[in-house]
Amino acid sequence: MTPEPAHARVELLGNRVLDGPNLYFTRQAIKTTLDLGAWCAAPEETVSAAFRALDSRRPKIGEPGGPVRERCVMRLAEVVTRQIAQLSGTGRLGVRVRHGEEPGEYVVAFPWNRRERGRALGRAIARALDDLLDTERANGACVRAAADVRDAEQGPRETLPRPRVPVISITGTNGKTTTTRLVAHIAMTAGRTTAWSSTDGVLVMGEHIEHGDYSGPAGAQAVLATPGLEVAVLETARGGLLNRGMGVPYNDVSVVTSDHLGSGGINTVDQLAEVKAIITKVTRPSGWCVLNGDDPRVWAMRVGTPAQLVAFTLDPNAPCIREVRAARGKAFTVIDGFIACIEDGGIDMLVSLDDVPMTLAGLSRHNVANALAGAAGALALGLPRSAVVQGLKTFAPDATLNPGRMNVYSLPLGAYQQASVIIDMAHNEGGLEALLDVGRGLVAPGSRLLLGLGTGGDRSDEILVALGELAGRGADVVHVVHKEHYLRGRTMEDLEKHLRDGLSHVGAHAEASHETELDGLRGLLDVAHDGDVVAVMTHSHQAELHAWLLEHGATTDGPREIRRKVRAARGSGDAPVDSVPDEARDDVRIAIDALERAASHDTSPSVFGDMATSLKALLESP
Repeated sequence: MTPEPAHARVELLGNRVLDGPNLYFTRQAIKTTLDLGAWCAAPEETVSAAFRALDSRRPKIGEPGGPVRERCVMRLAEVVTRQIAQLSGTGRLGVRVRHGEEPGEYVVAFPWNRRERGRALGRAIARALDDLLDTERANGACVRAAADVRDAEQGPRETLPRPRVPVISITGTNGKTTTTRLVAHIAMTAGRTTAWSSTDGVLVMGEHIEHGDYSGPAGAQAVLATPGLEVAVLETARGGLLNRGMGVPYNDVSVVTSDHLGSGGINTVDQLAEVKAIITKVTRPSGWCVLNGDDPRVWAMRVGTPAQLVAFTLDPNAPCIREVRAARGKAFTVIDGFIACIEDGGIDMLVSLDDVPMTLAGLSRHNVANALAGAAGALALGLPRSAVVQGLKTFAPDATLNPGRMNVYSLPLGAYQQASVIIDMAHNEGGLEALLDVGRGLVAPGSRLLLGLGTGGDRSDEILVALGELAGRGADVVHVVHKEHYLRGRTMEDLEKHLRDGLSHVGAHAEASHETELDGLRGLLDVAHDGDVVAVMTHSHQAELHAWLLEHGATTDGPREIRRKVRAARGSGDAPVDSVPDEARDDVRIAIDALERAASHDTSPSVFGDMATSLKALLESP
């Protein structure tokens, strides 16, 4: 094999195997990342000489560091890749070249049939591009590199498992985990053996078999290996798609919720949408692609999918409904307070939002959207309508079925006083907006919304400032709450500075700062008053916060308690219903007896007596 040059000027930054459909191809590929800064800055004659050595037509070269030069360097990398592949025995090879994360970084991607030969080609590309910089080594650079590829071990063939059961892939920024859990819950309600993977692990029939982030190929493979599996539900995150590819070669149903900015060379919302669209491109033609019709970039993915279309939208008059019906697809929306499915056969009113606990009595608009996406995905999988309705009615936003996603508690603060606490894994602008909307919707008249503001350190400076601005506009009291395990290269001081800058832009400030989420929750509760709502953006300590709240007397709010708080926040009073349902009348009578006994023994009986009187009036109402 040819020895490495003593001082390489082209650096191989990464040579990653993508095991499934990915940003570049709908099959497995090699993602080779190169530092080609030397080529971007090279003299024009050096670049011209390289194309002559390759016997390839020279494109416009452009000034060093300019956009024309960048395109020229990308063309050079493509020509080198194709020549080495051909010289090493590979015929027509698909090649994609893109910008990387940093200036001068480029990604060269190509499919592979043999893993080690593919990785060897990635290394050979770097060597040939380095040799071409040297006029004495330029001639024969690709021939020498191709010899290295031929001499390499071939390695295994593709090992991606092919599903034998219906598979639904779910991606997006906000809502994908909740939608994944909802679809799995509906599938289990239908009596199907169900396994799913997500950012918090791999679960089989609700039981964890692996903990951690399994939203990539490893999670998909663990799910598909489940004995007796009947339905596979796969959360598919951006990181897995970029760094490993999809965990399955195709799916039967794809669901895309929404998008935001990210990392890994994905620096615009349009680029991110392209990443998320991967799951839609490999959906079977006989399957269904479920898209958020309220997000223009997500809805644009309908162009690239071979599958049948389903739109979900909060607006029953949205243009996407007319378009999807013209394409003989389906639409899910809210009509007269009901989740409804619109198709050729008419309108099917599935279930009232009041009977869907995850929507928090319709207050949580983003969870209404998640309910629409989940219902659409479940029906697209072929699950029975009755199971979909029952699943929507029984999927509670609590620490059991949906931990860390808009979990609401009532916590006693003292005699006859309590605060509401919301624990939510809001981690970006959309998540914080949703948390603030729900928090404000639960605040009793004259009370306040207290926010524990924090996120991961991998957010850009601009996003951190924007989060501070949102918090300053939406909350009455703000404390900074750090996530010490998710600083990701930042210091607490640097992260907090940008959050505080955002707060100051809207005339607000953080009243305190806490190193952990639990310290933040305690600090906020120390200053909370009766009727206040304490909302904490959580990530690493969700389970710890839940346990602490229960230890200190908190109870999880169910649908009835949520509805009562929503009505109270709207100034509708505390009367929960016009009359007591027949099945609850005996319980109310028992409560009246207990209150009257307490009034007869208490030194201040008026409170208990008034409560008993109110219940009697309710019991006697028609």
